[in-house]
Amino acid sequence: MGEHDRSSRPRREGSGRPPAGAGRGEPRGRAASGREGGARPERSGPERRGPERSGPDRGRADRVRPAGRGAGAPGSTDRGARPDEAPRPGLARKVDEPAIPEGVDTRELHRAVRAELRSLPKDLAEIVASHLLLAGQLIDDDAGLAYRHAEAARRRAARLPIVREAAAETAYAAGLYDVALSEFRALRRMTGTHDYLPVMADCERALGRPQNAIKLARESDRHDLEPALRVEMIIVEAGARHDVGQDPEARRILTRALTQLSDGDAALRLPLARLRYALADALLGAGKESEAREMFARAAQLDTDQETDAQQRLDQLDGLQIDSDHEDAEEEPDRPAPRGAGRR
Repeated sequence: MGEHDRSSRPRREGSGRPPAGAGRGEPRGRAASGREGGARPERSGPERRGPERSGPDRGRADRVRPAGRGAGAPGSTDRGARPDEAPRPGLARKVDEPAIPEGVDTRELHRAVRAELRSLPKDLAEIVASHLLLAGQLIDDDAGLAYRHAEAARRRAARLPIVREAAAETAYAAGLYDVALSEFRALRRMTGTHDYLPVMADCERALGRPQNAIKLARESDRHDLEPALRVEMIIVEAGARHDVGQDPEARRILTRALTQLSDGDAALRLPLARLRYALADALLGAGKESEAREMFARAAQLDTDQETDAQQRLDQLDGLQIDSDHEDAEEEPDRPAPRGAGRR
């Protein structure tokens, strides 16, 4: 396991990200769509994340994330303000916040999100909804800009959990782990759920505080996390154990977790794939190549959607790495190879 390696980052399944890139088990993003009646293709899960949620607050940020940008009611940064008067407080765009482009249709947001925003004045709700919608659309391609939109919504409606979760998810995706940790802590207080513990632990680890991550892992033992979330916490704890030089303990807790779960549970296929991937990575780091190969193979079998790069890691161990540039050069001998082309 490398420095804050991706395999240890919680998969924000149905939650925030992905998360981008499926490399090394990194979360690729939330699966649920913010658009009514449709599922959003996943991209990668800190991933990132992408922990899977349960309970009354499950999927809050998922619902913020639409399937795509839509056209509809024209967007404006000063919605609701009359041309002949100054915008009311909360409606005016601040100098450092991103503009809302024309064509943003807040009807793409899930009805549950729109319902939560009804506690706001109508004009203010429209601006907050537009920023949430844009945050969800941008999180995979430009997490920094997505966070700026989420923060613009937060400035106007910080008391709403859906807004705070959007800020937390986008900050996490943008690598602003101190901000994300603060927001996830606030969310935990606001909602009373312990489902945020795995991603909070991951933020602590990313901030160079693995001991704090281990403490949160121990705290999670006192709460009844659902199996998928429990897997994510174990993966993060193993990464934190590696950070403090406790590699044998990291392998032990990963192995123990595998003995307690069944590959036959369809709902846990991806969490189990990530768990096996993390153990394979730890075994490889300990020089146990044959055992690591077997674990990568079993992870690849479970990960049919290739959310991790288990198959690629397995191919590398088997010496099957393909140089696509070299193959293209052979197929087109008269075409000069680009400068610097070679085996990766």
